[in-house]
Amino acid sequence: MRNTDLGPAAHPTTSALSPYLRRRLLTEHEVVAAVRSALGERAAEKFTSEVFWRTYFKGHLETHPAGWSDTLALIAAGRERLDAEPGLRRAHAAAVEGRTGIDCFDAWARELVETNWLHNHARMWFASIWIFTLRLPWALGAAFFLRHLVDGDPASNTLSWRWVAGLHTRGKHYVARAENIRRYTAGRFDPAGLDENPHSLDEERPPRETALLAADAVPSGDVALLLHLDDLSPETLPIGGRVRCVAGLLAHADDAAEPVRAADRAAMRDGLERAASRFDCPIVPFADGWADGLPVVTPWAPIGPTASALQPGVLRIRRLWDEVAWPQSSRGFFRLRSAIPAVLDACAVPEHA
Repeated sequence: MRNTDLGPAAHPTTSALSPYLRRRLLTEHEVVAAVRSALGERAAEKFTSEVFWRTYFKGHLETHPAGWSDTLALIAAGRERLDAEPGLRRAHAAAVEGRTGIDCFDAWARELVETNWLHNHARMWFASIWIFTLRLPWALGAAFFLRHLVDGDPASNTLSWRWVAGLHTRGKHYVARAENIRRYTAGRFDPAGLDENPHSLDEERPPRETALLAADAVPSGDVALLLHLDDLSPETLPIGGRVRCVAGLLAHADDAAEPVRAADRAAMRDGLERAASRFDCPIVPFADGWADGLPVVTPWAPIGPTASALQPGVLRIRRLWDEVAWPQSSRGFFRLRSAIPAVLDACAVPEHA
């Protein structure tokens, strides 16, 4: 049932863990260990693979950082076009306000804004209709998602939109088809007018692969811990010294909707309180001089708003999960999928209870 979108009033057909995984209130290690413990290695294999897609997207963007910077440039250029082109501006407004006349798309646009959530399959259909039927700039669609999704993740969101467009795997795009939508929405929608034979998008220069940046060594003495929205599980961070104080860095997408900001604030409060309890240290405001001269340690921030906001001199430490998996994520997903057993062994994830 995981591909079936029964609507916002129905019980979800996916795990709905992504808001917690996006902020690492739950870690991938924790979730995969739990499902393998409950179901055993074989029964948990497909779910485990889906969790690793999140790991793959992060690792791929870390090794192709232009995928993020180029997208930001395309968003800025797209917004300039909205100001300059009345026709495009009207079409974009109709799309984000759910006024296109395509029943499923309009319902999903309203659902996204009202609930800050969409089923995974609906996200794929929505992106495909946005790009190939409505002919809107794909990066503006990615920005629309990142503004409203409570689980909006820079890597997963950016690369998923690129994948639908046929840019991530060049020439292989995802096409929303009316029959597929009817089937997997249990007949709730019957869309008309979809372009079901589009060409994939292309780009002059795909993001170039670069070497994965090395993490910093963990100091052995007293440190100040800086938490951020990409990792709020301080209890399992590989910290060697004593944490004397903890602060939080809130870096949202520039135009994040208020419900997303509220979820971020709540998650940060929770992470800070658990860090203070775990390390028996005070929570201090994030301001100039907050660390009182101590070395500042922070979990690795993947490419996105947090990484851009971090100041030079902060020691960025990386979890073993990412250290082992990200080097396998620089090409297609199959390479990482083949390495999943080795990653789980390296991270000591048990096979069963």
